[in-house]
Amino acid sequence: MTARVVQLRQLLREKFPGLATHIDERPVHGRAGWPTGIAKLDERLRGGFPRSAISEVIAPRPGCGSALLLLQLLRRAASRNQFTALVDGHDSFEAAAVEQGTLAHLLWIRCHNADEAVKATDLVLRDGNLPVVLLDLALNPAAELRKIPAPTWYRFQRIVEQSTATFIVLTPRAMISPAEVRVTLRSRFNLSAVEADPLKLTRELDFDVSEARASEELLLRSA
Repeated sequence: MTARVVQLRQLLREKFPGLATHIDERPVHGRAGWPTGIAKLDERLRGGFPRSAISEVIAPRPGCGSALLLLQLLRRAASRNQFTALVDGHDSFEAAAVEQGTLAHLLWIRCHNADEAVKATDLVLRDGNLPVVLLDLALNPAAELRKIPAPTWYRFQRIVEQSTATFIVLTPRAMISPAEVRVTLRSRFNLSAVEADPLKLTRELDFDVSEARASEELLLRSA
């Protein structure tokens, strides 16, 4: 066990000693959504990102809106007095651009590569104290992502199914087979968007939504 993992485990114990009461319920049977606050996305997701499951958000290129969506998810959780773990796979989160009220509800785990991020995520999910867990791998190099063993995602799936947590992974391409839903960001924001109102841009997000596991099962049956 590395020193960083030991430090993270200690931090979880100290910062969230009794938070399990927020999510320590019986696992949800059937689909229950965690609303994002983005009306058209919540409608497509039938209420929001599913709890007790993995959701994959694909950010295929810069300017597609992943940073906007990530910020909206953090703000939404804070507005509901929920704490979020953000496992930052490439140490790219711009905390300086986020208001203090949102940061006060955030556990930001800064990682330097995908391997560190996966290990940190495993610890956070097993800890079971946080109702929202975000793993951002959108900017990690393809070579790092290819080294993540496929069984990792099935292990995470089994862990999260035993809780009511919402677990969302941002990736540059589809790579999580057991994801229950997959959101592919299609926006093409340019440099002028930097000065635009983030709330307005969030409402303009373009995306596709698919039920990933259902689609893959259908493909297997038709093969």
